[in-house]
Amino acid sequence: MKKLMVIITLISTLAACRRDVLNIAPQDRIAETAVWTDPNLVSAYENNLYNGIPHGFYLHMISKYSDEAINTAPCCGANIFAQNTYNPDNITSVNSGDFWGGYMYYWTQGYRFIREANIFLQKMAAPNSINFNTKQQLIGEVHFLRAFMYFNLIERYGGVPIVDTVYNLGDSTNFVRATMDQCVAHIQNDLNAAKPLLPKRYLSTDANFGRATQDACKALWSRVTLYAASPLYNTSNDMAKWQAASDAADSLLNAGYSLYPDYRTLFNQPSGSAEDEYIFSRQFTTATGTQYPMHNLGRRYGAYGGWWASNGPSQNLVDDYDMATTGEPPFTWTGGGQGATTAATQNPNPASGYDPNHPYWNRDPRFQATVLCDSGVYHGDTCFEWVSSDGKFWGFDSYKQSSDNPEGGYILKKFMPDNAPLNWSTTYTTPWPFFRLAEIYLNYAEAQFHLGNEATTRQYLNMVRARVNMPPIPATYTGTALWNRLVNERRIELAFEGHRFFDERRWLIAGDIENRPLRGMQIIKNLATGVTTYTPVTWLQKIPYNPEMNFIPIERAETKREKGVTQSPGWQ
Repeated sequence: MKKLMVIITLISTLAACRRDVLNIAPQDRIAETAVWTDPNLVSAYENNLYNGIPHGFYLHMISKYSDEAINTAPCCGANIFAQNTYNPDNITSVNSGDFWGGYMYYWTQGYRFIREANIFLQKMAAPNSINFNTKQQLIGEVHFLRAFMYFNLIERYGGVPIVDTVYNLGDSTNFVRATMDQCVAHIQNDLNAAKPLLPKRYLSTDANFGRATQDACKALWSRVTLYAASPLYNTSNDMAKWQAASDAADSLLNAGYSLYPDYRTLFNQPSGSAEDEYIFSRQFTTATGTQYPMHNLGRRYGAYGGWWASNGPSQNLVDDYDMATTGEPPFTWTGGGQGATTAATQNPNPASGYDPNHPYWNRDPRFQATVLCDSGVYHGDTCFEWVSSDGKFWGFDSYKQSSDNPEGGYILKKFMPDNAPLNWSTTYTTPWPFFRLAEIYLNYAEAQFHLGNEATTRQYLNMVRARVNMPPIPATYTGTALWNRLVNERRIELAFEGHRFFDERRWLIAGDIENRPLRGMQIIKNLATGVTTYTPVTWLQKIPYNPEMNFIPIERAETKREKGVTQSPGWQ
């Protein structure tokens, strides 16, 4: 009996110990109940939601998915856009995150962060939720971030399911696509909820710059309404939508922002630098910064040129920089345009003053600020992209020197630092501009054009051009001719900022643009005479672009999991 009592006592003691062990909080993560009772943890949770907004400093930046850049990368799904081969079965190959994909396929990323935003808003609205000084501001920020997440979805997929409640494992769901108008209204509701809780703005030197503000809400609304008014979404050309886009942009025209005087410097300063053009941007510190320059420069600097030379600017882009003296484009186009399904034909423009023997002379200053070309200068070094006429020698920056030098003859210069050291041990803090005043000017110019106010359109286009001392667009440009100048001005001013891919589609000109071959420049130098010749060459003849490609498809497995979620328009 005594022995049995000892055994029972031992079992009871072990059981009690086991209960104590099971009641110990996990040591490798923070328990959920602790998060919502600690102001610091609530703030940390909210800060992480900013990661739900993709910035542009990924290895495979979004520009390489349009005609801005030549992509030779053999991995990571990058070629499916360059070659027009994306479909519901391969689209998730561009969803591999910060390092490779940049979340071009945003469906999974977007709804993951939307769920996290919904959890935050639900917890903060609970009757017994924690109170702390910045609670209301954080709620406002999350409403803004959720609105931005939904914009990232609709610019890719059109109308998408609206999910504003929290679902748990095992809950019954019936997700269906909302219309584009319903999604725009949902975004507007979030922005209206956010603005009263947020400060108007932060200066770029403020430690809080990069957090949501009232002006960031207005800038997002400007872009949302512009897209909603565009032909891809506004199929009836409802003028009320163009008026809404005009009003949204107008709210920021006199809000205290100004164009930074130096276009080149604007994009290569570290976070925290003094400027007054960025309305909302992704800021970085040395702890959270990027190695972005080393992913885009060539082997001269021990860099990778986008890895496999995948972010090199295309000849297609270079050809569209105007001449500085005349203000004229070096080429004009026949055919193409809105709704076209075949590529336009390029024609020389004799009035421009373009010299094919010296193709980089006398171009719009934004060209040399954005693109490093043969004989261009960066970090005190002259760029040599040539190959000798006998093929036995080549410049240090030629693709012949290294497969990590861009094959098309150009290296990306925009966002690349002028003063910081170039090496893999440096963390770069250049901010990513989500919204800046120049875009607002261009948004306003576009809306005014569609409202029939061409003089105002030219005025705001010329304000953007004046920053780099480009001649104004004359009053003789009207109608389609003025529209083409507007399209090109946006292409040049916002190059490599993530706009071109979506602008082509919302304007319904991708059937023209994306059916044009991607081209580079063949640069041949006669070493005996010293004469260099420049010949544009086709690098990639694309597979035909079809209208359904105006929207990104949803992964086929996703539409099978959620029967109510229909495939993107036109896709099977």
